[in-house]
Amino acid sequence: MVKIGEYNTLKVMKSLAFGLILDDGRDGILLPKRFVPQGAKIGDDLKVFLYHDGEDRIIATTQEPKGILGDIVKLRAVSVTEQGAFLDWGLMKDIFVPKSKQLLKMMPNGDYLVKIYLDEQTGRLAATEKIEYYLSNETLTVKEKDIVDLVVYRRSDIGYVVIINNQHTGVLHSNEIYRNIQPGDRFKGFIKKILPENKIDVAAGKPGYERVEDETEKVMRLLKENNGYLPYHDKSAPEDIYSFFAMSKKTFKMTTGNLYKQHKIEFTKTGIKLIE
Repeated sequence: MVKIGEYNTLKVMKSLAFGLILDDGRDGILLPKRFVPQGAKIGDDLKVFLYHDGEDRIIATTQEPKGILGDIVKLRAVSVTEQGAFLDWGLMKDIFVPKSKQLLKMMPNGDYLVKIYLDEQTGRLAATEKIEYYLSNETLTVKEKDIVDLVVYRRSDIGYVVIINNQHTGVLHSNEIYRNIQPGDRFKGFIKKILPENKIDVAAGKPGYERVEDETEKVMRLLKENNGYLPYHDKSAPEDIYSFFAMSKKTFKMTTGNLYKQHKIEFTKTGIKLIE
């Protein structure tokens, strides 16, 4: 069975003047000519996204939407009617947010954090601002140190509430934030700690020395680009380190410590120096 709102790999079974017909095990699904990859022919397998067109027919596209079924994404409203709002999600046809699924009345050109869902009555894709219903920490699907997808949800007194894997909520504490972020931003992170009552603390990037492995090449490259010397050390301000290296001071110290143990750099009174 094909899956609406997701990517499907379907075989080309017929070529017409206005596009290709893809095999869905039934009557076939149209991939309009404008979206047909160059050189595609009968028998080829194509990766396509499926959704409903304006006439309620399932249609395929090779365009990539800004989110698929189940995703929580920030989208911009392009038009508003009495029935709801239409948001740009990267496809020819905008996605609809019913008035009943809005927190406040949406306005054209406004940016809104929404969840993409499948309407049970119409079978069509839609979006909702009321995402709390879909989030729960009652039964967790993650554990400490897991790499996860994070979406910034809202500001809190201690940092930001984030959405984890489109399922759970957690907290990204202020001391773990090293760049400007705002609701709707997406990035990788990891489960730092699971607290009583399934409360979750998260951090950006990867845990422990996995992060060091990612940053080691960056430090080495920057040293080589600056004649083997950089004026940063364990007494440098965290803001200065983040501005230059795009990493926290903790990660910088772990990374340079690792390079020192490998005899690739040495520490001086004013910075770090590459060992030739």
